[in-house]
Amino acid sequence: MGRKVIIACAVTGSSDTTRKNPAVPVTPKQIAESAVDAAKAGAAVVHLHVRDLKTTGMSMDPALYRETVERIRSSGVDVIINLTTGAGGRYIPSEDDPARPGPGTLLRHPQERIRHVIELKPEICSLDLGSMNMGEYVIINTAGQIRTMARAIRDAGVTPEIEVFDTGHLLLARKMIEDGDIRAPGLFQLCLGVPWGQPATTDAMKFMRDLLPAGSAWFAFGISRWQMPMVAQAVLLGGNVRVGLEDNIYLANGVLAPSNAALVEKAVQIIELLGEGVATPAEAREQLGLHGGK
Repeated sequence: MGRKVIIACAVTGSSDTTRKNPAVPVTPKQIAESAVDAAKAGAAVVHLHVRDLKTTGMSMDPALYRETVERIRSSGVDVIINLTTGAGGRYIPSEDDPARPGPGTLLRHPQERIRHVIELKPEICSLDLGSMNMGEYVIINTAGQIRTMARAIRDAGVTPEIEVFDTGHLLLARKMIEDGDIRAPGLFQLCLGVPWGQPATTDAMKFMRDLLPAGSAWFAFGISRWQMPMVAQAVLLGGNVRVGLEDNIYLANGVLAPSNAALVEKAVQIIELLGEGVATPAEAREQLGLHGGK
């Protein structure tokens, strides 16, 4: 058996996927149960968003986060919880005046974007580095906003998972680590295939990996049909992997994934076929330098 690869499962996300695949969880109970099932299937980390119970779209309601996290913690299943802080950066310009926000915009103060993290103190939370076009809207994360969030996350004792969608995001992260805003050496997630960031290719993943600070732990994922190929590629390049219904709603071409657990099970198969093992939550904590949740 080779090294132990950590599997993270991104359970639900906030995109309009609930109408496309009924397995995408919406309520705190559904999200928690799906996360627990993913952990039982081999995921050491579960990455969590919550959804508006009426629209099934993006939500930042701390009560929904609290219920979801409490359900997972009370389940008796050991798993590392990773809460998103990505919500609150979406900007869609008005058709009449691009200086004014249009329908679908969700911009919030940095402190509001991390209040559930400060309250619930998960072991990990995501931290998006940089602004970008994402499909037809813009994600806004100014350097000042990111520093504010990073320092509060650091002071709360939570480890940020630095999500980089392009090269400039990674270079900014290196500077923030150098300045002490993020503890060295950093934990990174290489996000590939998202329009219009780095593509989900071998060359892009290797290029991003080679720019990482020495000694940093890293994960990578590809969206949609690139999810499982990028699992294999991350394993071969020495990284950890992420799968889940946030990034991909299919198990195979034309076959909807019946659950997050099914995607995790497929990742386990790929990892083991490549001669590596799957890390337990305890082994993942040791690799990532974590010290257990609240």
